[in-house]
Amino acid sequence: MLRQEAPDITPDYPNLKELVDNMFETLTAADGVGLAAPQVGLSIRVVVIDLDVLKDEYPVYKDFRKAYINPHIIEFGEEEVVMEEGCLSLPGIHENVKRSKKIKVEYVDVDFNKHEEDVDGFLARVMQHEFDHLDGHVFVEHISQLRKQIIRGKLNTMLNGRIHCSYKVKTFKRR
Repeated sequence: MLRQEAPDITPDYPNLKELVDNMFETLTAADGVGLAAPQVGLSIRVVVIDLDVLKDEYPVYKDFRKAYINPHIIEFGEEEVVMEEGCLSLPGIHENVKRSKKIKVEYVDVDFNKHEEDVDGFLARVMQHEFDHLDGHVFVEHISQLRKQIIRGKLNTMLNGRIHCSYKVKTFKRR
C-alpha cells in the first residue's frame, strides 16, 4: 500500500471525522508528528499532523493539530534544506533528506472547505514527507545510493516482517 498513489476522496466518504480522530490517536500513541492514511492501510488522500508535541522546542507550533484531506503540493520553493528524517513506517531508520524549504499546498478540511496555503520551515518538511506517502513514496527514496546500500539490511529485515518498535504494526509477507 505504501507504494501506491492514493486517490482523492469525496465528501460522502463514510465516517471521515471518526477516521481522522482515530489517526490522531494512532499518531499520539506512536509518538509521531505526521501520519498518512496509507500508513494505516487505507489508500486515500488523508494526512494528520500534530506539531503540538514540539511546542517546547518550537513555540509557534503550540496547539497545532490539523487534518489535510486530498492534499496536493502545487508549488515547490527553490531553496532546499537538509534535515534528518525518520518514519513510523520504517522504525529505527533515520537519514538526512533534502527537501524544499517552502511549498504551496491545496487541500480540503474535514468539512470539505477548500484551502490553499504557503507553508515553510518544519511544517513544510513534515507535509512533504507525509504527502510522499500519498504518492506512493517513502523518505528513503530521497537518499543517496550509498546510504541505501548501507541500510539495505535493515530494510530487508522489515520487509521480512521482523520489526521492533514501541507501537503496534501490521506486517505483511512479501510475495
